Amino acid sequence: MNLIIAEKQSVGQAIAAVLGVKGRKDGYIEGGGYVISWCAGHLLGLAQADAYGEQYAKWRYADLPIIPKVWKHEAAKDKGKQLKTLTELMRRADVDTVVNACDAGREGELIFYLVYEHVKCKKPVKRLWISSMEDAAIRAGLDNLKDGAEYDNLRDAALCREKADWLVGINMTRLFSVLYGQTLNTGRVQSPTLAMLVAREAAIGAFVKEPFYTPVIDCGVFTASGDRTTDKESAEAVRAAADGQAAAVVSVEKQRKTAAPPKLYDLTSLQRDANRVLGFTAQQTLDYAQALYEKKFITYPRTDSRYLTGDMSETVGNIIHNLMKKIGSADISYTPDTARLFDSSKVSDHHAIIPTLESAAKDMSVLPDSEYRVWGMISARLLCASASPHIYEAVKVSLSCGGFTFTAKGKITIVGGWKEMDGTDPDWLKARQGDNDGGDEENAVLPDLAEGQVFENVAATVKEGCTSPPRRYTEDTLLAAMESAGADETDSGVERRGLGTPATRAAIIEKLIKTGFVERDKKNLIPTEKGKNLITVLPEPLKSPLLTSEWENRLLRVEHGELSGESFISGITAMTAEIVKSNDAPKPEFAGLFAKSGSKKAGASLGACPRCGAPVREGGRGFFCDTRDCGFKIWKESKFFTSKRKAPDAALVSALLKDGRCAAAGLYSEKTGKTYDAVIVMEDTGGKFVNFKLEFGKGGAKQ
Repeated sequence: MNLIIAEKQSVGQAIAAVLGVKGRKDGYIEGGGYVISWCAGHLLGLAQADAYGEQYAKWRYADLPIIPKVWKHEAAKDKGKQLKTLTELMRRADVDTVVNACDAGREGELIFYLVYEHVKCKKPVKRLWISSMEDAAIRAGLDNLKDGAEYDNLRDAALCREKADWLVGINMTRLFSVLYGQTLNTGRVQSPTLAMLVAREAAIGAFVKEPFYTPVIDCGVFTASGDRTTDKESAEAVRAAADGQAAAVVSVEKQRKTAAPPKLYDLTSLQRDANRVLGFTAQQTLDYAQALYEKKFITYPRTDSRYLTGDMSETVGNIIHNLMKKIGSADISYTPDTARLFDSSKVSDHHAIIPTLESAAKDMSVLPDSEYRVWGMISARLLCASASPHIYEAVKVSLSCGGFTFTAKGKITIVGGWKEMDGTDPDWLKARQGDNDGGDEENAVLPDLAEGQVFENVAATVKEGCTSPPRRYTEDTLLAAMESAGADETDSGVERRGLGTPATRAAIIEKLIKTGFVERDKKNLIPTEKGKNLITVLPEPLKSPLLTSEWENRLLRVEHGELSGESFISGITAMTAEIVKSNDAPKPEFAGLFAKSGSKKAGASLGACPRCGAPVREGGRGFFCDTRDCGFKIWKESKFFTSKRKAPDAALVSALLKDGRCAAAGLYSEKTGKTYDAVIVMEDTGGKFVNFKLEFGKGGAKQ
């Protein structure tokens, strides 16, 4: 009997429907010789540092770097039940083969493998590898299951990614938090991403605006501009010379140009356009795309390819046919040319994102609005990508007026091509499908002009403007920067450059915002003071896009079997150890850099926070860690202390911080109404509240 394990319940149910399996159980479906279950996402993850030794419960420089010899994983707290179900199913005597049907990518491989190893399962593994959740794709995948061993390198790359992020995240976060008394979350990919945001903000802050002036003549049906200058008097002199004079056309230059159709979407380009056109965040776009994939309306979204494989020609033709029937417009001249969409050599794990044949034949307006708009962008992109090129004439007109030269630019459309789709009904086809050819002036419509043509009595003005600072990053432009980071300094033969992968970049951006290093201002991403300070204190290796890009490429080499996982991790380990060694004390020039980020400064420090190492001080209602987002606090009127009629004071808290315990006298017993002595023991598990318990024995009377 085959045990099929999907990544999510919805996928498991879709597979069961294709197989006709209907026997629903608690956490799985069974029937017809199949058992189908699911992982509910990551059931297991790397254990926290204190799992490798009690000493790591506190953050101390002396314990760094923390380098596990044997890596440990632990179950997610809310998913123990499903992990138990999978364990029992894998161990069933009638199950002889396990089918990995988790998402067909690096993380899907990791999700399955960790459960398989946790159970210590030795049964043969087959791999369901599909790019669409359509019934036909699932059925074809089940008929052509791969040997699980074919994906061992992908699994190794996933394990390397997980361990590398742990090594850098745990060690560097503890190191710089202890050094500077503030929780400073640091990551292998998030820190160089933050560094790009900080560098852009610094460039904006250092920018000095410079005014400029442009003389302009109005010829009635169009305007023309003179040379731009920073000298206002010079511009005014040109205006005075041209105002009221005749303007003669000196030359008309026409250049035929072609704008090629855009490529199909990969995840990053979809996220960029959805941010620019629809205002969606990268994470929202990924969530909507994933929902569409699970509903069988688009193909697998976590892809870095913008091409299709050659065997998809007939299917793509049918999808386009159905989409054109949806449009039902006689105004569009469209004959699909799909040849440019196919290049199997540029497809690794998954092809570009396209709508499914099933969705192209359905009324998609029943979808939630956000999903409908993302589906519309993907569908419109397929039509645009397979349409003819946009052909136009770029026109440049030179005029002479008052002894000076003025220029007008515009365009004349010859063949609308793929741009004819833009703005056409229905609603899903209205999103822009690519960038403009140029600015407003280049796209202006000019009348038919001829050399020697004269315009009498033109009006001249001076247009004032200022140079503009660099624009702040939006998620659109940041994703582009992450994708290309390090490209200029990397050999052309390197297959993958950039920070993170298409599947992880959205999560990196969200984490920067969640940890308080970046804020959203409409579409703009702006580093906070805390984010700027973090980049100030971090050493170059942790904020270098080039170095992180190199690590991403090394992960890809592991995925291809060209580099061992041990070699990859040894490099990360060596870098981590070197950074710890060379940062054994806070830099004097950064002293007090994070002081204004602290939240409570009432009184002297009573000791180090057991969570982040920052000072703990007394406030009006309790005792608080200086680090705003750490969360450690001891309330003076907590349930524990009020029930004992013992308000904690500075001496008691200081002892608890130092030793984790403190002898206390005169504690009240609600049961007997008497008082007693005992030892108060602090048990901080990192949750919302700090827990306490009592110990009795020598020196303490029994309650």
